[in-house]
Parts: sequence; C-alpha cells; structure tokens
Amino acid sequence: MKRSERLVAMTHFILDRPRELISLPYFSSKYEAAKSSISEDLGIIHKMFQHEGIGYLETVPGAAGGVKYIPAYSKTYSDSFVHQLCERLEDPERLLPGGYLFMSDILGDPEATRNIGRLFASAFSNREIDAIMTVATKGIPLAYAVASYLNAPVVIARRDPKVTEGSTVSINYVSGSTRKIQTMVLTKRSLKKGAKVCIIDDFMKAGGTINGMSNLLKEFEAEVAGIGVLAEAEDEEEERVVQDYISLVQIVNADDRRGTIEVRPGNLIDHI
Repeated sequence: MKRSERLVAMTHFILDRPRELISLPYFSSKYEAAKSSISEDLGIIHKMFQHEGIGYLETVPGAAGGVKYIPAYSKTYSDSFVHQLCERLEDPERLLPGGYLFMSDILGDPEATRNIGRLFASAFSNREIDAIMTVATKGIPLAYAVASYLNAPVVIARRDPKVTEGSTVSINYVSGSTRKIQTMVLTKRSLKKGAKVCIIDDFMKAGGTINGMSNLLKEFEAEVAGIGVLAEAEDEEEERVVQDYISLVQIVNADDRRGTIEVRPGNLIDHI
C-alpha cells in the first residue's frame, strides 16, 4: 500500500472511531507498515485535523497506549455555524402559538444535526462520559449525533413505559413551563451504577424536563456529567431550575402577534 493510500485509509478508520484508543501495533499490522512509518502518518493526520479545525489526535503513552481522535471544532468554525443557525431560526414563518419556534426541519437535517453533535462533543471533549441521555421525542436526533462523536450509548427517557423495555424506574416531576405534574420512565437496564451521563435536549424554557432527567439519574445512582440544549428561551418571569448547562442559541424574543423573532448565540463558545 502506498503511503498516500495508507493515509486515506487511516484517516477514515480514525474518524469512524472517535475517543477510541487505537494502538500503533494494530495500525502496523493492519496496513503492513513499520511502527515508525505509522507514527509519522499519525503526525500528519494530527496536523491536518488541527489545520481543518475538526479536532486532534491525543497520544496515550505506554505499552498499552496508542492514539485517540478527539472531535473538536475550532472556535472560528463554531462561531460561524452558530450565527448561521441564529439567522436560520429568525425566520418569522417559524413562529408558533405561545412563542415557540418550529425546529423540526433542523432536527431532521442530517448535516445540521451532525454539526450540532460535533459542537456539543467539542464542548464536552474533556469530560468523562459513559452515556448520552434525552427524553422522547425531539431530542433523540441530537442525542444520537452527540453520541456518535463521544462514542457513547444513548438512553431515552419516556413519558410512558414500553412493554418491550422490561421493568422500569419512574419519577414524577413538575414541568418548569406548564407547572404540571408529569411522569418520566427509564428502563432499569439502561444505566450502570455510577455512570457519568450527558443530558441533551432540543429546547429549554424553565428547565423542568432536564431537572426531571437529573432526578431520574439519581435513582440509578448516576452522575450528570454535562447538560446541552440546542435552544434556550430567555424569560425573566420564569425562574430557571437548571443553572449549569451549555446552549447553542438563545431565543431572546419570539412574538407571534407581531411576527418578530430575535435569536442570539448561547454560551457554547465559552466552553470550546
């Protein structure tokens, strides 16, 4: 195999396995090349990842060491994507009754969700995460996008138990926006004791749903390792029950009567 061919093959292999430790002997055996040549190849790949602003290769020393691909968008790209997302969300035709925005097209757009997933993965890249958690249904595409870059399984909390999921744990929580009592369930097989979980959701107003997921994790003796939301609503009248979180965009004003929307970047850039 020519070096140029090996570089393409190795890059593809690494990109498909984010945060997975890959040993140099494995590459050496797979591509029938000397360890010194593989080491030089990895250096080239690392340099190009940084040049393109898509992450870097983390070297783990020792006999059991190797390299890990850490997805991380550059601040320049992240800022550009978030501003484009703000402009996209400021379309007055997205307004729904009650000041909500139509976002299903974004959540169904493979390229958009892939980029959102990588941005959250960049923000959480230095945290130990065992699983990604969301609540059915709109947060599911985002959770899987984040999970693909953090190389972690997805667990989904539901409003109603499913027969196919076996025994479940359920809690009652107060919705932050409607102040109604709601139920959230999660199958007992979803998480191991002490798991570090990243919560991902599409929209947050007062934070009641996310707070409910946090309380549900306590029943599993699991730990919240991070919270990410695509959009948060700014509402001075609502007391937010969640404080430590990362958001891509903030909906400052959504007036369905006047047909005006103001969206600005969230706090994600501060964490990249």
